Amino acid sequence: MQQTITPIDNTVYIEREYNSDKIENTITSSTNAQIGWYNLGVKERVNLLKKFVDDFLSKEQIISEELSRQIGRPISQAVGELKGFKERADYMLSIAEKKLSDIDVTKDSNFKSFIRRRALGVVFVIAPWNYPYLTAVNSIIPALAAGNTVILKHSAQTPLCAEQLYESAKKTLPKDVFNYLHLNHKDGLKVVSDNRINFVSFTGSVKAGYDVQKATHTKFIDMALELGGKDPAYARYDCDLDKTVENLVDGSFFNSGQSCCGIERIYVDEKIYDNFLEKFISLSYNYKLGNPLEKENNLGPVVKLSAAEFIVNQMEKAVSKGAKKMIDENKFKFPKEHKNYLVPQVLTNVNHEMDFMTEETFGPCVGIMKVKNEDEAVSLMNDSPYGLTASIWTNDIEIAERIGNQVQTGTFFMNRCDYLDPALSWTGVKETGKGCSLSEIAYEKLTSPKSFHLRKKQ
Repeated sequence: MQQTITPIDNTVYIEREYNSDKIENTITSSTNAQIGWYNLGVKERVNLLKKFVDDFLSKEQIISEELSRQIGRPISQAVGELKGFKERADYMLSIAEKKLSDIDVTKDSNFKSFIRRRALGVVFVIAPWNYPYLTAVNSIIPALAAGNTVILKHSAQTPLCAEQLYESAKKTLPKDVFNYLHLNHKDGLKVVSDNRINFVSFTGSVKAGYDVQKATHTKFIDMALELGGKDPAYARYDCDLDKTVENLVDGSFFNSGQSCCGIERIYVDEKIYDNFLEKFISLSYNYKLGNPLEKENNLGPVVKLSAAEFIVNQMEKAVSKGAKKMIDENKFKFPKEHKNYLVPQVLTNVNHEMDFMTEETFGPCVGIMKVKNEDEAVSLMNDSPYGLTASIWTNDIEIAERIGNQVQTGTFFMNRCDYLDPALSWTGVKETGKGCSLSEIAYEKLTSPKSFHLRKKQ
């Protein structure tokens, strides 16, 4: 039995039976449905997927409340995920026909030569809980538009997300084009290793990512792995200080810091450090921490008691090595009987000998370090096993591009953070993983090229 514990009060919210007994039938049904789905053609698939998206978005109110109960995000912010879902889905569908059309390379009138993007088959999507719809849509929409069928395994924390997507698919798409399974880790890997699974998209921990990769060792398939992160920001001396602080406070604490591309470490030029820190601390006190179902609260609990314990222990370990907490927890009113309600915390006097500045935290806390110059900032930004996003805050776009070339990351921002543009490839380097979702490149990953060389006359 799979249980979802709501972080609001740590009681059981949902129970679901595991679907281990349905694995075989689901893979078989998805495999059989794929041929007919692909043969519909791109235009018809796109039209059906638009109806799928519209139906899903029509359930805004119930989905928002379910999100809050499952992951603890303030209900006032939950609707933002649906807006992001629409933005990404709309973009990927808008470019599908062009990107999936044949590539004509004919050179001689006696020949017809072209490259066709062929669907891979069945795509297995393993989605996380922190942005359950945004992470899922990254793979589901382009995979289906390309002519693949999809099986979704969602986190045990967010089973209702898989079910809501399935209900919309059942109303708008052909049977078995989209399926889902509630699975434990072992059975999830069993699906990954099945020879009828032709592509895997996984978002989660580094350790689980290696497990997924190992499970494919008996077959030749591609995958997209988005794993850990410790995303940095660099505030250069010429930045717009007020706007920089405002954005970085939000980038650090939104969703209680539980964002793959959230800001976990900030490097500030020594010329502006004191003013930056003062403003950052002041804005941090604007958060109202409490029950996420109450609209006046803009910060909710972290997802699990175990997650809260990890975050607190990592901070306390840093404090034992000299770090300083800058936020007075007594100035916040919140349900203290539940240990997963964490105030937004800022640590100073930090360094890279502390795990807090090098290992993923995934909580409402951030480390802020003073740096002398750009070279020191770049060196520290790259001193990480991860690389999903990084940002610079400056008024000089040439400087930003030059530094961006030096920073080891999948996406580099200037004067922005914690955002995903669906026209850009979503990818990471180092332990953050491999592959790509979104952008036109995603369609290349979710299809294989098939060449046609046709001689008209013998």
